[in-house]
Amino acid sequence: MASLAWPRLAYSAALYALSPLIGWRVWREQVPTYSRLQRLGLRLQPLPPAPRIWLHCASVGEVRAARPLIEGLLAHYPAHSLLLTTMTATGAQQSQALISEQTPSDQARLTHRFLPLDFPGAARRFVRSVQPELAILFETELWPNLIHACRQRGVPVAVVNGRLSPRTFKRYQRLRPLMTSTLANISWLAAKSPADAERFNALGCSTDITRIVGSLKFEMASKNRAQEEGEHLLQEWGERPVWVAGSTRDGEEALLLKAHRQVLQRYPDALLVLVPRHPQRFDEVAALCEKEWVLSRRSKQQPVTAQTQVYLGDTLGELSVLYTAGRVAYVGGSLVPLGGHNVLEPAALGKPVISGRSIENFADVAEPLQAAGSLTLVDSPDAVADAVADYFANPERAQQAGLAGRAAIEAHKGALARTLTGLALLLPR
Repeated sequence: MASLAWPRLAYSAALYALSPLIGWRVWREQVPTYSRLQRLGLRLQPLPPAPRIWLHCASVGEVRAARPLIEGLLAHYPAHSLLLTTMTATGAQQSQALISEQTPSDQARLTHRFLPLDFPGAARRFVRSVQPELAILFETELWPNLIHACRQRGVPVAVVNGRLSPRTFKRYQRLRPLMTSTLANISWLAAKSPADAERFNALGCSTDITRIVGSLKFEMASKNRAQEEGEHLLQEWGERPVWVAGSTRDGEEALLLKAHRQVLQRYPDALLVLVPRHPQRFDEVAALCEKEWVLSRRSKQQPVTAQTQVYLGDTLGELSVLYTAGRVAYVGGSLVPLGGHNVLEPAALGKPVISGRSIENFADVAEPLQAAGSLTLVDSPDAVADAVADYFANPERAQQAGLAGRAAIEAHKGALARTLTGLALLLPR
């Protein structure tokens, strides 16, 4: 037992030593309606009555990907409430948007809170206050003290849609004693691919509790209110050629604006819808655009006129709306070396998808789309412009690519059912 305890104690000591830096980050990642003391496991607003399931997602992308699981848990466990936690402010806002789209009865059962920092005392207070019957961690959210606190109170812990990128695996290998002791407290791990399962097992997760269930990211609804709003925008903009660049990152917008300049040479009435990943960069990106472009901002409800060249999607929770409103989608974080973002979201909407080649964080979901001819990988602004213009020039090919993407997604579904079956072993209905 002592051999399992010392890595976590050393980790906790490092957290305390870094607490000034961690505190600064918490101060920045804040939503006015939440108390910052939630980060210490204090002042949790009242929760719906127990019994309760707790699901933790890191940020925006994980909340979006977890939506089918969230709705599946609400349907399969009608006597339980569900607490959703995130680490980031954008994750909190995405969670609130998701809650608002549920039925009134499910809204009453689904709440969001910030996850406390992984200090031992904060972790104990949080688990004691929440009293979950089951803790579910999404993807790579392995917090040693929170997992240990669950184990101490007899709460089973499941990791779902478990993924470890090669980069994360190498980083965790340097912390192998800590990861081995943490994974020893996991009750069930649902890996999204054989490669992910192998990496978890190499870090010390028992093969007896590891199952390969596929990626929950393929479990996407075909139609919702956001998409209906996007179709309204598409009709409002008429026959104008529109391409949407979603989840763009620092340094990437300048490259995409360069590509848009080339698209305009071939299609003078083309419109670029630019959607930065992080809200703290909205004003920065707006200033960049205003230097040379006719810009309209969604947050200011500025209309898209015939003169508008760039439409800035500087709102939260509306990426699906804006993807729907375009004819071609580019997924960001990929022309810059950041590992990419979720290419399935626009593909599920029937859009042909373009991405840079830095997509290692989503390689498992990108490969089926690329094989189907739905996803085009590019390595420069010139190649982005060529791909966009080619789809504009060949609407039938764009439609075929969109249909192929939807078909690939349908062919890879099933992870949700397998995940719920596994969770039922820990929490019978």
